Amino acid sequence: MNGVRLTATATILAVATWMWFPDRAEASEWGCEVLLCASSSNPSWRGVPACHAPMYRLISAMGNWGFSWPTCPEAGTGKPGYEAYDDCPAGWNIGYSNQDHRGGKPDLCVQVRDTCPSGFGGRDDCQQTVTTARPLREDPYYFDIRHDDGNVTRHWFSLRR
Repeated sequence: MNGVRLTATATILAVATWMWFPDRAEASEWGCEVLLCASSSNPSWRGVPACHAPMYRLISAMGNWGFSWPTCPEAGTGKPGYEAYDDCPAGWNIGYSNQDHRGGKPDLCVQVRDTCPSGFGGRDDCQQTVTTARPLREDPYYFDIRHDDGNVTRHWFSLRR
């Protein structure tokens, strides 16, 4: 009787796995579609009708438990990188709203300004630290694609519909 239960359980798990997880070839094909669509810049993937299905599928799948980014091994890329914040304007440095930097994100742009009257420059008591929120990237995800010559091109993209 235990052998029958074991066989039934194994069969149910195999069928469930087959139904819930696409085979590697399908996952690789989808991953390559996502890579091609995400790399489209003019227009972005939103302007390419053939990209809507794979990208909408990706966006929906990201909310599922156990989500794993579909990859394209043939292109030598894995899952994309993510950088929420853009660069600070010229003359500003990156700063943290969490002063001890533990678990903090580099979410501020910081500038130290000299507020001393003319002739009193360089005194510490005349410096003012100004902060502003660091700008968010319009396209926070990226793929680094390596070319045959060894150079790498970074392709930024967004998952906003």
